[in-house]
Amino acid sequence: MRLTPISQPELIKALHRLGWEGPIYRSDHPFMIKEGRPPLKIANPHGEDISIDLLIRILRQAGISRKDWLQAR
Repeated sequence: MRLTPISQPELIKALHRLGWEGPIYRSDHPFMIKEGRPPLKIANPHGEDISIDLLIRILRQAGISRKDWLQAR
């Protein structure tokens, strides 16, 4: 299965399934938190889906494998 663009609400739901909490809105971008990991910035909701390139960067920063991500979707 391939990565596909995703809306911000879908991204947040999948991150919740992977143990992340939030989003927290205290800076220029919302972020999510998970114990043992640095805060994870996520894209602002602009009405457009999050591109595959940006999704890949978010997953890398979160330490989430492609396999784990696809299972959480």
